[in-house]
Amino acid sequence: MKSFASILFPLALATSAFAHGFVSKITIDGTAYNGNTPNGQENDSIIRLIDTTSPTKGATNPAVNCGPGAGKAALVGDAQPGSKLQFTWDSGNGGNWPHDTGPMITYMASCGTSSCADFDSTQAKWFKIDQQGIKADKSAWVQADVKNGAPASVTIPSTLAPGNYMIRHEIIALHLGESMGGAEFYPSCAQLKVGGSQTGAPTASELVSLPGAYSDNDPGIFDKNAYNRQVSYPFPGPNIAAFVGGSASGDDSNNTPSSTTTGKATASTTSATPATSTKSTGTCKLKKKVNSSSAAAAAATVRPRHLSRVMRGLIAGHAPS
Repeated sequence: MKSFASILFPLALATSAFAHGFVSKITIDGTAYNGNTPNGQENDSIIRLIDTTSPTKGATNPAVNCGPGAGKAALVGDAQPGSKLQFTWDSGNGGNWPHDTGPMITYMASCGTSSCADFDSTQAKWFKIDQQGIKADKSAWVQADVKNGAPASVTIPSTLAPGNYMIRHEIIALHLGESMGGAEFYPSCAQLKVGGSQTGAPTASELVSLPGAYSDNDPGIFDKNAYNRQVSYPFPGPNIAAFVGGSASGDDSNNTPSSTTTGKATASTTSATPATSTKSTGTCKLKKKVNSSSAAAAAATVRPRHLSRVMRGLIAGHAPS
């Protein structure tokens, strides 16, 4: 007869994914702009607030734009060409981001002459400025650093023309991406005003709509090699805009104008700031095979905040087998 520990440990792993996550803070050249916890108390922010920490499923889902229920934010963050941005990802229950498989991709879009606080992001024409996939040494996805508490780091193009811009940073979680429709999209949008006197801009052919740039059968979204880090990963969507200079990060054989393979987030050690707890309705289950003979020992790796005291006791082997 199977022990309760061997049954409950896989369930505990699934429970840890229920929280999913969101961008709780953006730091621009050292200045921090806090976001809001979905369905929590709302304060003025540059980050557009979503209404759930659950993933967006389906590449053509309208929520691929800026996240589920995303609304305009009250503030605009100041940035310059070459500004360093850090995106702090939290899980919905206040812990670290829960996933470690799949790319992180960043786009920008001009808001025109008006402030981005008044801009309808569904009308945005996005250009890609950054993408981070598998680390150059093939040891892990760059996303794994975010799971370990580091922020995702992105640089504003050093030649970007001044103006009002949306910035859209997303994680595409591929732990279920080996099945069609299994990919989970977590986009987050923020409002910027970029200064300076540069002249760089994307060409018309480099602009895309979101949704519209992805399909569920794209190789980088329906990815049977998500767990095989020795295989080159094909980023979905357009190439990085040529004026950016190829600031791509991670492994990719087809989709970047640069041969650079160093993941930017690997250099950062800043810890994520926990957000206020919130309930999530996600149903994601992390892919992990567990041998019943070692389930009790493996249970020690589960973060205590994801389990009740009763469940921890069961997993530790206090329940009858």
